[in-house]
Amino acid sequence: MLISNLSPSTSKVERPISGRNIHDLSKEENKKITIAAIGDILIHDRVYNDAREGDHYNFDNMLTNLTSELKKPDLLLANQETIVAGEAIGLSGYPTFNSPHEIADSLIKAGVDIVTTANNHALDRGVEAQKLSIDYLNQIGLPHVGTYLNKEDQDKIVVLEKNNIKVAYLAYTYGLNGIPIPKGSEYIVNLIDKEKISKEIQRAKKEADVIVMAIHWGNEYQRFPSNEQKELAQFFIDEGVHIIFGSHPHVLQPIEWLEGKNGQKGLVVYSLGNFLSGQDEEYRDIGGMVTITVNKKQAGKSATITLEQPAFYPTFVASMNESNYMMHPLFTSEEAIDKYGASIYKETMDHMLKEGQAE
Repeated sequence: MLISNLSPSTSKVERPISGRNIHDLSKEENKKITIAAIGDILIHDRVYNDAREGDHYNFDNMLTNLTSELKKPDLLLANQETIVAGEAIGLSGYPTFNSPHEIADSLIKAGVDIVTTANNHALDRGVEAQKLSIDYLNQIGLPHVGTYLNKEDQDKIVVLEKNNIKVAYLAYTYGLNGIPIPKGSEYIVNLIDKEKISKEIQRAKKEADVIVMAIHWGNEYQRFPSNEQKELAQFFIDEGVHIIFGSHPHVLQPIEWLEGKNGQKGLVVYSLGNFLSGQDEEYRDIGGMVTITVNKKQAGKSATITLEQPAFYPTFVASMNESNYMMHPLFTSEEAIDKYGASIYKETMDHMLKEGQAE
């Protein structure tokens, strides 16, 4: 079975949408969508060099084995860890990344609906380079959240709608690798600030049925969340976030249900790990997609949101001598079995389902 469900009895979340008439029960409708996320799109120079075809780049083949799975969710989020300002300013890999435009094109073709751009590499090449990256995402119509062209854009809530269910996406990062934000450009990227986050969550509640937080946090290469991550996750759920998708550690960290201060439950994925990257060190080439079903029960002017059936689909990036990058379902990857052993699929699934652990 390629997808394993977490379906405890505690999996349901019911939260009446505030400000709606709960007495009009003349009509009842049930709507349902699946929300999903994948981890880091971290394009090292060896990856984009491998994608080169003449005078352009093509990442489609790297993703082709997973495209059918990635297209299944109604809304799929990816962490675009590297800017996509393109060749005009010169491509670059670690430690100051700038990727070809074409990786964003390939993500759309593969089924990605929105990217988060708030991460520690957001200002690797400066504010103007980040703006060029945003300009390209706007040009190709790929929604994004976490970095902005101006204060007006930053103040807008990014909402995607499917099947009459509105989903608000928020995104923040712990820092920028020590790079200061120039004075007057504070809008360029969202940094974690509880007061600011709380206010944005309250605004999002007025515009959407479901709130998704994409958060860049934690410690690199650690396979379990830190106490700081645990505390911040609880804060998000208490404030009203429904789903948290974490990134930054570059390895997978477990999935957990949390109960908010008002009794509501939310889902946190502490780290989705790398999805496509040039890292092949221990566990850094294993990632995956988390999906969760969102039910909206509308009775007259009253709506109730229920989260159910979170599932995890693990993936593997195969490569040889820093070339021939190709993604596979972990379940069928001979390369992963050769590297980690025959039990790697089970070990990965067990790891993701170890709830409640913190370092």
